[in-house]
Amino acid sequence: MGKKLKNKDIAARLGLSGTLVSLVLNNKADQHGIKRETQDRVIAVARQMGYFDTAPGQKNEPPAVEEKPGVIGMIVPSMNDPFIYEITPYLQKAFASIGLGFSVFTRDPDDDRFNKLTGSLRKFFSGMILVGEAADENLVRSLSRDEYPIVLVEKNIKRLRLNSVCSDYLAGAGIMTEHLASLGYKSILVVSRESSHDADKELIDELKGAMKKNSQLNDVQFITVRTPRGADKFEFQQVEHFLRPQYRCDAIVVLNSELVFPLFTALKSKNFRIPQDVALVSMEDGIGFDLIYTPVTRLRRPLSGMSLKIANILWSEIKNNGKSKYKRQVNLPPELVIKSSCGSYLR
Repeated sequence: MGKKLKNKDIAARLGLSGTLVSLVLNNKADQHGIKRETQDRVIAVARQMGYFDTAPGQKNEPPAVEEKPGVIGMIVPSMNDPFIYEITPYLQKAFASIGLGFSVFTRDPDDDRFNKLTGSLRKFFSGMILVGEAADENLVRSLSRDEYPIVLVEKNIKRLRLNSVCSDYLAGAGIMTEHLASLGYKSILVVSRESSHDADKELIDELKGAMKKNSQLNDVQFITVRTPRGADKFEFQQVEHFLRPQYRCDAIVVLNSELVFPLFTALKSKNFRIPQDVALVSMEDGIGFDLIYTPVTRLRRPLSGMSLKIANILWSEIKNNGKSKYKRQVNLPPELVIKSSCGSYLR
């Protein structure tokens, strides 16, 4: 079926013109002002109908990607981040649907070794995803200068014009703020990780702004804590200060998912009931959050949507040899997952 599929077949399925479908599949949609949503629909249906399985030699229907190397790489700061192993299956599925392989590796802390590797990336990978702090400015500038297809994930470098796919921090901060205010909470404590304070600054600022605008919240405090390692215990003194008179916060917002379980355990050990004595919510999703007693309310990244956007952008960049005229900055709002740790059933 794939060898006989034509643009007009896809157009008929979608109820669109053959010319529009042809422009999308030949990466000329942006030049003609075709909406992003329409482009995504065309590409998704083309995949489903087997358009990208068409034989490379067929006239007017070029291969979807280079035959070699045909693999997308993803450089991450650490394998310990739950976001990495949560999004990986979605990315694998998205790239497999357009005939691309997918591989993940960490950024080497030795700059000399890592610089040697980046010089040969094109030999092994058709394109690259750079996640968070792995997307340092020197690396990004080097790859961009070589017109190498890249997408930044959960990272923006404002001085450079680049493709990026991120969670919408502003939307997430607003969603969580409105949820807590709707439950009647007034005094909020925001807890973030000391080791990533600089990286978290943008989200912290967004939360400060959102909470300041909400007249329901009359007392908001921000603190940073150390992440316990191994058998170390959570340093509870800083948090406990805000749980006793005179302050007495109603709810704790945890910025980083890896702090949730240590803080949760420390609260229980000090006989604080969740959510009766203090509510607990997280700005990130984490493995096992539904298994804790009490299950944790949190924001969940739109993993499937992010993966599809990343795959579509890289596919377009590869088809254009990294010379696409338009760069896309995509921000997707997170989903609020409401569980009993926020006390919604008590209100």
